[in-house]
Amino acid sequence: MAESKPRIPGTAQHFLECGIQDCERNCEFYCNPCHQPMCKQCRDEHLKNPKTKNHEVVLYQLRKRQLPVKKCEIHPTKDVDLLCEECKIPLCSKCAATPEHRGHAFTDLETIYAEKFSFCLEEITKLREYFLPTSQDIQKEINGDAIEIKKAMDNIRTSMKAEAESLKRLVDKVQSENMTQLDQIEHSLLKDLKIQEKTFDEYTKHLNNLIKEFQDFLSSPDPTKLTLTLSLVDMKIQPLPETTKPVTPVFTAGQHSKEDVTKLLGKISIPEIKPETRKIKPMEVPSLPTPTKPTSIELKSDKGKSNVKQTLSLSSSITNFREFKVQGVNKVWHISLDQSGRLWVSDSYGNLVQTDLQGNLLQKIQTSGGRGYHTMTQEGDLIFTDMDKGVINRITLDNNITEFITTGDCIPISIHSSNINGDLLVGLVKRGEVKVTRYDKTGKELQNIQKDNKGQELYGMPRYITENINGDICTSDFNNKAVVVVNISGQHRFSYTGQRPGFTPYGICTDVLGHILVCDYNRVHILDQDGQFLSLLITPETGISPTCVCVDDENNLYVGAIDAKVKVYKYIQ
Repeated sequence: MAESKPRIPGTAQHFLECGIQDCERNCEFYCNPCHQPMCKQCRDEHLKNPKTKNHEVVLYQLRKRQLPVKKCEIHPTKDVDLLCEECKIPLCSKCAATPEHRGHAFTDLETIYAEKFSFCLEEITKLREYFLPTSQDIQKEINGDAIEIKKAMDNIRTSMKAEAESLKRLVDKVQSENMTQLDQIEHSLLKDLKIQEKTFDEYTKHLNNLIKEFQDFLSSPDPTKLTLTLSLVDMKIQPLPETTKPVTPVFTAGQHSKEDVTKLLGKISIPEIKPETRKIKPMEVPSLPTPTKPTSIELKSDKGKSNVKQTLSLSSSITNFREFKVQGVNKVWHISLDQSGRLWVSDSYGNLVQTDLQGNLLQKIQTSGGRGYHTMTQEGDLIFTDMDKGVINRITLDNNITEFITTGDCIPISIHSSNINGDLLVGLVKRGEVKVTRYDKTGKELQNIQKDNKGQELYGMPRYITENINGDICTSDFNNKAVVVVNISGQHRFSYTGQRPGFTPYGICTDVLGHILVCDYNRVHILDQDGQFLSLLITPETGISPTCVCVDDENNLYVGAIDAKVKVYKYIQ
């Protein structure tokens, strides 16, 4: 039996209605054998009916997932709904009756499928609610440690430089004192030598005078003069003056080694302390209770209560609790929420403004414009594309704008920063060639998604792009008039083309429950994770023309409109 689609409500009052004909009450329960959503009253009637009284009816969130229909290749009129436990292959009922499977044990394939489906949901819950946040917390701690390490190393470098400068100044002082002492010694020795030189100048003069006098006696023609006078005159030669040789100072080189210098300057050492293991908080993931059939008391009394822990779900009505007009734009074509609760809003003229939740203009940037061309990263940076230059820019928290990625001759028309791993998903157009490219945080190209497994082009004009909680990439394709969804590997999952002719998708986002929300003129459609239409959150009766949507961490829905207003709704409880 095919799973029945919930009917499109006339207003935005119900997200899922009872599947029983002519009943318009809210769905609370689910009949697993019939695969039918039910309200409480219809559930009671269903279990009173003799034909269905033994059916397993559970809370809607505990429903057994219906086995997707797959026809048997051997018996095309039969569905594959059994698993041969011995051969480990899926079969239809006719295959199970063939001789090759005679005596084998069979299991209901739908039961196995439901168990595996529930297992996957539980694993996704663990991943999203524990492993990813814990991993991100540890990563933040590691980044914090890296900052502290850099600070510590910079402090050590400063201390080392100061110690070296101090030693240099001391060395310069000692060197200067030694040079001064050497100059003084040199001056004293040269002065002493100068005195000795003067003494010998006078002695040389004395000798020259004696030579002259002796020559005068020798040249005299009177012999008596030489004989008599020489004996009367004191012509004694004075002895050579006594002098001393200078003693030259000796330089004794310093006795030092690398170890001595290390002792003076200090050295770096790592304490012999065992690194402390990072503390990891224990996992506390609530598990779903085992589905149980309601008792007769629960059927007869509204006082019967389930012990199921309450989780988030779509509200039965949508409530508008805030609205404001954005200054600096003529329309609101796209919204990005930053970590401080403020908004980045853009219009069709390239005006990109930051505003608070009262509509006050905080800052404004002129860009080349577009539709879904900006996004917030996990680090709090704003990323936006420049379609004219083929560049993706980054605005950091200190408002520095830098070119981050160059896309060459491909025009970047839409962008989304993943909340799962920080990757960037970018819609690119190049002379009729349209694709979605994945980049990592550093700007390295990781993946290109362009065609389905039949070789057909997936995209026409992906003006808006987002990511779902399971890693699906969801694009709002203006040319194809569809929401195009591929899985994380790029395999096409489904395309949603609306509930009426003329569906024209604009802004798109996803929420914590895996819903896909997409604008369509004066409507906002909400789909489940598999593309099943659930309801219209915004209808023509509201009187607004939504162009873009986004959801914050508190599950508030922000809807941008053509009149430059932003309206904030509650739709999850």
